[in-house]
Amino acid sequence: MSNESNHPKGDSTRVVAAGRRKEWTQGIVNTPVWRASTILYDSVADLRAAGARDTHHRLFYGRKGTPTQWSLADALTELEPGAEGTFLYPSGVAAIAAALLSVLSPGDDLLLPDSAYDPTRSMATGLLQRMGIATRFYDPLIGSGIADLITDNTRAILMESPGSLTFDVQDVPAIVAAAKARGVVTLLDNTWATPLFFPAIAHGVDLTILACTKYVVGHSDVMLGSVTAAPGHFARLRDTSFQLGQIASPDDCWLGSRGLRTMAIRLRQHESSALQIARWLAEQPEVATVLHPALPTCPGHETFVRDFNGSSGLFSFVLNGGDEAARAALIDGLAHFGIGYSWGGFESLALPVDPQRYRTVTRRADAGPLVRLQIGLEDPADLIADLAAGLERFSAAR
Repeated sequence: MSNESNHPKGDSTRVVAAGRRKEWTQGIVNTPVWRASTILYDSVADLRAAGARDTHHRLFYGRKGTPTQWSLADALTELEPGAEGTFLYPSGVAAIAAALLSVLSPGDDLLLPDSAYDPTRSMATGLLQRMGIATRFYDPLIGSGIADLITDNTRAILMESPGSLTFDVQDVPAIVAAAKARGVVTLLDNTWATPLFFPAIAHGVDLTILACTKYVVGHSDVMLGSVTAAPGHFARLRDTSFQLGQIASPDDCWLGSRGLRTMAIRLRQHESSALQIARWLAEQPEVATVLHPALPTCPGHETFVRDFNGSSGLFSFVLNGGDEAARAALIDGLAHFGIGYSWGGFESLALPVDPQRYRTVTRRADAGPLVRLQIGLEDPADLIADLAAGLERFSAAR
């Protein structure tokens, strides 16, 4: 008998094989779209029996899912060694909300990094505050020092590593250790790295969140989110999500599954091109600093080197002087970079960002205008030429 099944699989093999149970694919390569609201039963007895048993991965009602959703959920669980299960959502923000609401109750205290994604910050200071849940912001580079912020009311610590504007890399193992010592639940927005570059559950995180809209889907045409849970956390996550009426559509999940099969090879291309462009930018006189976790100039770079298996295609750079008009001149004339939110698709994007607007307890070390780049799948030489022309426009306008 071959022992091939014990051989560690590469990332491309893992994303191709994950979640493809034969009873769901029926011999079709990618799990087909199963659309449903009503599920029919042969008898009243069958109806009653279905309602009495656990409906996880069983047809019961459309809101509880079909094989299309279950296949993608199982695939994401398989990509996180040690995970118990995954639930899918109609957006990344919906995934963050469900994860937090599965953990927090009125009177609880949440610790949130000062570099957090703005919709997460807005949720904490809006919805959660109205529910009687307090949020305190912390320096994303605090590491084990977070132990000093944990109180008897602290129920959860949310991390985002790296942050999606300034790319501060958090010491997740140190924060997890401090949290576990006090019985605090840890959550991580792992969208930038995905499980391929940072297996969060294996690093001790309790709930890991993906905006699957980004690298899982990969084509900028679907909104989708996921939360993958460590053992002991999935049942409450699933129950909370069902009670909130959360469900990702079968069509969106089918597109997510299709995108997942090429995620590993796309990520490596994003990584290669982004590193080439980031290193080129670091040599340009118009650029003060490049904030890419794989470069020494990025806060938390040493932690990135220690903990991550790779880098993706999103990073920022700080311009050397100039104002809003000069930054706009750079961006407006770009030929191969779209101007828009989100990232993770095949197309490159440029976005003017002002992260200090979203900071509460920390300040940026660099003061120049910031540009965030999503490096797509175009030829990097073309993107560099485009940026070179943009920097010339910036110099002329500043």
